[in-house]
Amino acid sequence: MRSHALRHVLTHLITPLLMCVGMGLAYMGAFVAPEPNHLPVAVVGSGPEAKVLAQSVKDRAGDDLDVRTVATRADAVDLLKARDITGAYVPGGKAPEVVVATAASDMGAMAAEKVFTPLAERQGVPLKVTDVAAPVDDDPTGQGLFFLLIAVSIGSYASVAALGAAGAALSMRVRALLTLGVSVVVGGIGALLAGPVFHLAHHDLAGVWGLAWLYAAGILFLGVGLHTFLKRWTTLAMMVLFVMLNFTTSGGLFRPELQNGFFGTLHAFWNGAGFVEGARGLLYFDGDGLGRGVWTLVAWLLLGLLVTAVAALCERGGKTPVPATPARHARPNERKAVPAAREADQEAEETVGV
Repeated sequence: MRSHALRHVLTHLITPLLMCVGMGLAYMGAFVAPEPNHLPVAVVGSGPEAKVLAQSVKDRAGDDLDVRTVATRADAVDLLKARDITGAYVPGGKAPEVVVATAASDMGAMAAEKVFTPLAERQGVPLKVTDVAAPVDDDPTGQGLFFLLIAVSIGSYASVAALGAAGAALSMRVRALLTLGVSVVVGGIGALLAGPVFHLAHHDLAGVWGLAWLYAAGILFLGVGLHTFLKRWTTLAMMVLFVMLNFTTSGGLFRPELQNGFFGTLHAFWNGAGFVEGARGLLYFDGDGLGRGVWTLVAWLLLGLLVTAVAALCERGGKTPVPATPARHARPNERKAVPAAREADQEAEETVGV
């Protein structure tokens, strides 16, 4: 009996230990040592001197930088606001300038400034730094959207555990309606945090709510659908999808140009990046990038609806796994207690890490 209980405990420890390994690999791999990886920058000028300067910067940096030349400072500002470059260097005999957009990435702006500072130092003149898209005073680093992403994510995948374990006796149609309602509430909480509470959004709060709702709905429907098949392993799957691979690729702290190719590739289509970049575009860049963020979130929502629909069909056809009944003959009270205990254990394991 004691060995059975020990085996039961050890089995339930698998999930948190795997979370420990996964979180360490993901967070430390993404955030511990950020380095430029094809960081896009520009040198302003159309003459041969600008081209030579750009080539010399590229030769020294290698694959760390992608350097281009642009004809005018106005062209460089347009590229910055489109988030096609991270910084632009404007040569000048007495006042060389680096132009950045910290609302796109505070860390990226610092990296661009670091790239061009030695050029001014060699001239013996100070480098002027101009920010053409600064975040609001309530969010000076521009990282508030990343922490908003965390709050909405936790509200979403934690609700999956509740809907899956506590709502297992309900039909999928009822669970889907509950999921829709929860996504509206989670999106509303995100909007309240972004607006009245922390003032990250000084305008377009309805748009922020819409992005938060799309993001939450995608996670919730995908999680509720997966629970039919994964049961107590659902939380681990949700942590991998929407924490380990999601927060690290969102661009909320480091944009892909400061990460290795793995995280940068996922940034192109992961839902957290869709939310963060869409919100940035809405709040700081006159809507540039909002459409791509919305379509990314819509694609994830459609995926969640598809998985939920497949789960509903499997449940209706009785094709989902059913826990085996105890082999020994149990007394009536024991027969009632065993399923309840199993459900409690399952719910407890599903909420690990929330």
